[in-house]
Amino acid sequence: MANDSTAPAPLIDIGANLTHDSFDPDREAVIARARAAGVVQMVVTGASLAGSAQAMELAGRHQGVLFATAGVHPHHAHELGHAQCAELAALAARPEVVAVGECGLDYYRDFSPRDAQRRAFARQLVLAAEVGKPVFLHQRDAHADFVAILREHRAALAGGVAHCFTAGRAELECYLELDLAIGMTGWICDERRGRHLPALMRDIPSGRLMIETDAPYLLPRDLAPKPATRRNEPAWLPHVARAVAAARGESPAVFAAHTTRAARALFRLPDGPS
Repeated sequence: MANDSTAPAPLIDIGANLTHDSFDPDREAVIARARAAGVVQMVVTGASLAGSAQAMELAGRHQGVLFATAGVHPHHAHELGHAQCAELAALAARPEVVAVGECGLDYYRDFSPRDAQRRAFARQLVLAAEVGKPVFLHQRDAHADFVAILREHRAALAGGVAHCFTAGRAELECYLELDLAIGMTGWICDERRGRHLPALMRDIPSGRLMIETDAPYLLPRDLAPKPATRRNEPAWLPHVARAVAAARGESPAVFAAHTTRAARALFRLPDGPS
């Protein structure tokens, strides 16, 4: 993958699904490419009990570079009974785990019944408050219920980030009012679905904006030359960073500095290479 001739500004990918089976053939090479591109730290998303355990184990093999979340995505909400809550609590307490999630509501797919989604979301917010870690949040087509549940627990939470933000101004203003951070992905590079996002970027205060690839999903559509496959990976995070920085009217270096600082503050990450 081609990189700029200058030294890349250090970036943090706050959401990469590095345990996805598409990375099985070359996971270590993917991590190495990301670091060569200036992605100095990555948070590996846990979306199920098994996936969270795998994310934790992967982070343990790359201490100081990889970190994990532990949570149950709303697609798997029906799997989160009392015994599974105890397993999740044990994972969330581990030092490799820096956030609880991916958790929230997804009424677009409805892979789990909505009442099960709401129960699982509330349980994970309680858990996050108990372990004193922020929440990594997912919401799709469920804004009203998502915000209502989040408001009930927000005062007890150690922060949170609205992962993969793709919504409009009203939702953004609501999340900022709830003192959430905003996670931006390559969706902003999508000329079909992301055209509304650049106009919102200046409204996000420095310190509340973070970037992520959501790899292997959401490959930026405007990469040139186009990659041979549709698999996204953290090495493309600088491309996302440039797009968001341009929308904010900031230099890539200034943008990298404040988003990296914000990610380290929220997830309590140690300083990495700079």
